[in-house]
Amino acid sequence: MKREDDQQLWDLLGRAPKAELSPFFARNVVRRIRGRSARVEWLRGWLSPRRLVLATGVAIAVIATILAVHQPAGRNPADSPPDAIVKIDPQDYDVVADLDELLATDETSLWDDDTQTL
Repeated sequence: MKREDDQQLWDLLGRAPKAELSPFFARNVVRRIRGRSARVEWLRGWLSPRRLVLATGVAIAVIATILAVHQPAGRNPADSPPDAIVKIDPQDYDVVADLDELLATDETSLWDDDTQTL
């Protein structure tokens, strides 16, 4: 833009106070730029693949330890009846009870037979 194009604008700009720059302006600008890059380098250092792999390994080890130590308070297998008994119809309970007695007597008679041969 030439001065002749807009004389009023140039007159207004001529009356405005001039900004004085510090003699250390360039040094301060470079210092701020380096400060920002130092922060970025610090963040890159923490997000390096070596540290990420290490942190992931530690996290997996902690989770595995928690899962190994934690035992849920679920059903106790001793409290629940076996699957064979669960599948039995209510009408067959008498037969099962008789089979249980038969097995119990059969087991004791086995021991009795062995003692007689000695």
